[in-house]
This record gives sequence, structure tokens and C-alpha cells, in this order.
Amino acid sequence: MASSSSSSSRPRTWTYRVFTSFHGPDVRKTFLSHLRKQFNNNGISMDNEAEMIEKIARDVSNKLNATISRDFEDMVVSLAPYGFEKLAERATELCSNLPLGLRVMGSILRGKKKDHWKSFLHRIEKSSITKIDAVIRVGFDNLHENDQTLFLLIAVFFNYAYDDHVKAMLADSNLDVRFGLKTLANKSLIQVSTKGKIVMHKLLQQVGIQAIQRQEPWKHQILIDTNDISYVLENEFGSRSLMGICLDISTIKDSIEISPKASKRMRNLQFLKIYNSRQDTNVRMHLLEDMDFPPRLKLLHWEEYPEKCLPHTLRPENLVELNLENSKLRHLWKGTQPIGNFKKLNLTASYNLEELPDLGNATNLAILDVSECQSLLEIHPSVGNLHKLEKLEMNLCRNLQVVPTLCNLASLEIFGIAGCDQLRKLPDISATITSLSIVDTMLEEFSASIRLWSRLETLMIVGSFFPNQLLTHPHLVKLTLERSGADIEIIPDCIKDLHGLRDFFIIGCPKLVSLPKLPKSLTQLLVLNCESLETLVPFPSDSHIEDIYFLDCFKLGPEARREIIQKSWWACLPGRDIPAEFNHRAIGNSLTISSKAYGFKMCVIVSPKSEMEDANDIELMCRISISGFPVKNSKISLSSRFSSRVQSEHLFLLYANKLREDDKVEQYSETLFEFSSSSQDIEIIECGVQIVVEETNSEQLLDNDDGSLSDEGFELDESRVETDDDLHRSLEYDASRLETDDGLFAPTFFSFGF
Repeated sequence: MASSSSSSSRPRTWTYRVFTSFHGPDVRKTFLSHLRKQFNNNGISMDNEAEMIEKIARDVSNKLNATISRDFEDMVVSLAPYGFEKLAERATELCSNLPLGLRVMGSILRGKKKDHWKSFLHRIEKSSITKIDAVIRVGFDNLHENDQTLFLLIAVFFNYAYDDHVKAMLADSNLDVRFGLKTLANKSLIQVSTKGKIVMHKLLQQVGIQAIQRQEPWKHQILIDTNDISYVLENEFGSRSLMGICLDISTIKDSIEISPKASKRMRNLQFLKIYNSRQDTNVRMHLLEDMDFPPRLKLLHWEEYPEKCLPHTLRPENLVELNLENSKLRHLWKGTQPIGNFKKLNLTASYNLEELPDLGNATNLAILDVSECQSLLEIHPSVGNLHKLEKLEMNLCRNLQVVPTLCNLASLEIFGIAGCDQLRKLPDISATITSLSIVDTMLEEFSASIRLWSRLETLMIVGSFFPNQLLTHPHLVKLTLERSGADIEIIPDCIKDLHGLRDFFIIGCPKLVSLPKLPKSLTQLLVLNCESLETLVPFPSDSHIEDIYFLDCFKLGPEARREIIQKSWWACLPGRDIPAEFNHRAIGNSLTISSKAYGFKMCVIVSPKSEMEDANDIELMCRISISGFPVKNSKISLSSRFSSRVQSEHLFLLYANKLREDDKVEQYSETLFEFSSSSQDIEIIECGVQIVVEETNSEQLLDNDDGSLSDEGFELDESRVETDDDLHRSLEYDASRLETDDGLFAPTFFSFGF
């Protein structure tokens, strides 16, 4: 508690309600300074409490540095009110120190009297379920009925959706979505990002599912049980109170024959989701004839839809999202339809789809994805006038021949046309584009358009040889496409004029020999399956490059390899020898050095134990300890989309920034580096460390004995933490399918963390 004096002779005591934020790139490395800054910003003097604050900081900092769990990102430090210390200890113990439980419990107990605390904690302690589940369940039970409904809808249908999308879905319901989202966020039952993305923790999702399962059958608004859904669909036994159905067809034991009148008693059904989490090829759902879809349907998500066309009885005027991924469709419907509420249309991997309908009435459509529709010959001209379209994906439409001009798409940001081998000409594209995937042969016309793309941040160039899972969802059938004809041998020099480019990917260009000068704005470069590549122009001295990856590029020359190793903080490239500049080395996955260190660059040699056709994400982590005390973690993650390409020895480079700002290592200390992998398919066979020392407020790599390496003033942007966007396949939505807030739908492939 801080004090302040007044004009009165009697001292006044001030009590502060303190919320310290632990978001931001510098928190882990400068935790104590951050804590002090937050307290000072709240007007709290630390003169008499420095020792107490330092203890708090050390305890939390140790936890932050000893874990890679994202659970710590939202930690809140708070001191218990006077007289509540023992109760606070009980509460913390019941939550097993999990930040999620602490947030939920804090929202329940905030401002309550001591008797309420005692009663609540006693209830949790006597619960027959796990304590953390009991805490979360109470948080749900205390909600208003409407907020409970919103919570359940998010848990089943809308996790990781954006708030605008949810508001559109529930526009004509009796729910106050804006107020409900604010309530759920205030009670820590969801989180809403600055860009409106709604995220619910898996534990909270499970509580929602359990709440649905506990409901009496006649009270169900959402059906998720396979047996209940089977009975409803086969026997026309619905309920007017039913809002949503979510069915995993891989859980059906026998089969379901859907009655064409199944929706007759479900007039208020708005959300229908049918998916296949196990990719089971056995068809277990059969339509006896055209099904009558409920008239108020807003979400129609039906993977592997079995019919050639949607029924004429479908009334799409209320539809907001239509997802018919992996369908048997040949066309959607004939003529025009009242589809003014459409926001998302996903027809990915509908291999038999021959045409798109007239979408001129879809004036609110934001996302259109027809990737891997291999029978599709033409994109309907109406698509060129969808002024609210933000994302247009048509990757791997191998027979696509006609694409309308896209210059009028004032909102278009993401455009993917890679793998469309019949298209030799790059369509006219809106100047608003920020992310672009193209076929390498389209580069001939690239320079003419490049001056228009001042907003372009991500560029992917795809050649003749690449696995299709790089462009599509990983659960789809994996192919390797080989295109006959010429491959590019050079990348146009005009690439350097893309002054906003941050991420550049070059995939499957077997004749490419060299890379030109790249823009200094570039932060990530990935080159894959370019087997002839030997050289690259050195990066500009003021380059922002951080992450450089050359997978299966075995002809890289020594100068190119040196440039990659010197200029990157995280990197991957073929190799079986630790570079000379990493002069502390050891066989195996650990080594110990004595050093007065500011930071470290680390290198490991990774060898696959066997061929990894269906590899998972590869995460390499280095845990650093000083004199037995863990102080830092550094990790590098390789997405499953690329990890299967590591078929021989590769070098992985990692970086660990300065260890502690307020407790520098003043004497030579014993520092242990322990490297580990999340994959059982690879082995760490050797490791090395290069020391970074601090000199006059700048970073400088420690020279070798021959003074061969020096890199002064190179700044690291640690805010670039990204997630791979693999598709979820079950109700347990994985956080990995998040689109990052760094860029809407940005195609990111690597993740880095501390």
C-alpha cells in the first residue's frame, strides 16, 4: 500500500486497485522493469515496498521463463485484501494456480464479502468434479439465461469467429450479442482480441458441452449427441426451440437415413453443422430425397455433402455462411438467388464442381474459397463486382481457364491462384491486395503490376513441383503436382520495389539458380524444393530480415550459407556440420559453458530417424539455465506443412535475447543449454552456441579467434509471434487454426516464441 501526504497533519492512506498487464514483446525479458513501470504509472511509490515487489516479480518471472505455455500470457498479479489472505490462498490452491481458473474465480469473487468467499470456496471444495471444472461451471451457472445461450453457441459454433460474424449470425435473435460478449469477456469466459476475434479456452468449451449434455431433452436448444441427432433426423422429431445441430459423422455407428421432412418440426433451426473429424471415408448419411432445409437457416456447414445440387426448396435469403467442403456438388443452384446476407462461401475440394452460380446478389460476401475444385473451368463474371470481398482463394484449380478482372474489388486483401496451371496470365488485381499466391509463369507480367501493389505484405510464388498440402488444408488428400513445361530460372529484379513486403515464399522452382536483391522490409524468407539454387544477393545493411528458411535446397553455395547464418536470428538450411562461428559445441542435445553473456545464438543439427510423410509440427526448444536456475526458453517451430520436407540433416538456428535486465550476469557463470524436440521422428545429433555480448547499448556477436564475424546494431523485433493455421477437425477447436491478428487470413507457416 502506498502513502501520500496532504495539507492535513494527519497522514492519509490511499488504496489502489492495480491491474498489471503482461502482454507485449518485452515482458519476459524485462519483467521487473515492466512491473515497476506499471506500478509507477498507477501512481504507486515503491520506495518502501521494493523488496516485496521484487519478490513478486522474481516469482512470476521464474514461471514465465520456465514455461512455454500460452496460459501465462494473461496472468494478473494482485494482492489479497486485508483479512482475505487465507481465503485467497485457498482460492489459488483450488485453481491449481492456473491463470484461467484464477481469472474466472476473480470475476466471481470480485467485490464480495468474506462470508460469500467462504460459502463459494466451501461449495467448490465439496464438489464431486475436478476443482477447476467446478470453478468454471459456477462461472457459467451465474450467467443470465441469454448469456448462457450465447456462451453455448460460441462453444459449439463460433469459437475463433469474429464478433461481427457472430452479430450477423444472431441479428434477429432475442440475444443482445454486444452486451453478452462484453459480459462473457468481463467474467473471463471468453477473450476478444483488439480486432474482434472471439476465443474460448478448451476447458471452457468442455464446460459448455457438459452443460448441454446435462439439459433435459425438452429444453435442448443445441443438439450435439449423435444418438439424439440420429433420432431427430430419421423420425421427424424436432423441437421448435431447437437452434442448432452439430454432428460429427465419424461417430455414427451404423448409418442415418435422413427423412426429407426432418426439418418440419425444426422451423427455428438456424445453425446446422455436419463434419467428419476422423476423415472416415465410409458414407454413413443418406438422403432419401431432396431435404427440406429449415427456412431460418443461417449456418449451413455440411462437409461431404452427398448430392449433386442443393435442393430447390433451400431458401438462402437468411444464410450468412455456406460451407460445403469436400462435397459431391456439380453446381449450387440455377439462376440468381436472394443471397444478400452471404458473408462466407467455402466449396474447397469439391472436385466435381463444374460452375459457380451468379453471385451478383451476394453484396456482403467477404470470403470465397474454391480451392481444389479441379473441374471448375471459369470463375463467374459476377465475382468481379463483389465490392466487399476480402479473400478470394482458387489455389489448385488445375483446369481453371477464365478469371474475370478483379480491379474493382475495393476490399480484396487475400488472393490465391497458385497451382492453376492452365492460367498463364495474371488476372488484373485490385491495388488493395496484401497477400498474393501465384504460379511462377505469371512472373512474366509481374513487373507491370508491381507498382500498383504498395500494400503487398505476403507473396508466394509456386513452381512445378510442390506438395498440395502447402496450399490447402492438411487433412485433404496429399498429392505432388508436376507440371510439364518451362520453369522460371530467375526472380524479377522488381521484387526489390515491393517496399511493404514482409513475408516471401518460393516453392517448387527446380530451375531457379539465384535470388535477386530483396526489399529491406522483408522479415521472413522461405525457399522450399528449389534444388538448383546456389546464390543470393546479400541482404541490405539495414534489412529487417529475421527468419530465413531454405529446405531441400542442397546446392546452396558457401557465400549464400554464410549470409543466411549471419543475417538471421532463426533459420533452417541443409547441412551436417556446425558452422565455425558457433565455437562452443557438443555431440548430443546439451552443452555447458562459462560466460558473462548478454545473449546467445544457438545451432543444432537435426536428423530424421525415418521418412516423415505425415509429420506433425516440429518444435525445437532450448532451455537455458544459469548455475542450475532456469532463466530462458527459446524455441523454433516448423509447421506440419513443411516438416515432412526435412528428409535429411538440416541446421536449425535459434536466438535467446539478454537473460535479465535487472540481474545481469556480472561474473562468469555456468550456463547449461538443453535442446529438445516435440517430434519423435527427428534426432538432435549435435549442438553449438555463439555468445552475444553487450557493448555500449548495442548487440555485437562475439568474434571468433580469427575475428571473422561481427554484426553490430542488429535489432530484433520480438513481437512477431505467429501461429500455423491448421484446420480443426473436432469440437475441441485447436488454437492453431487461429488467423493471426497480424493480418487477416495471413498465410503464416512458422511460429517463434520465448
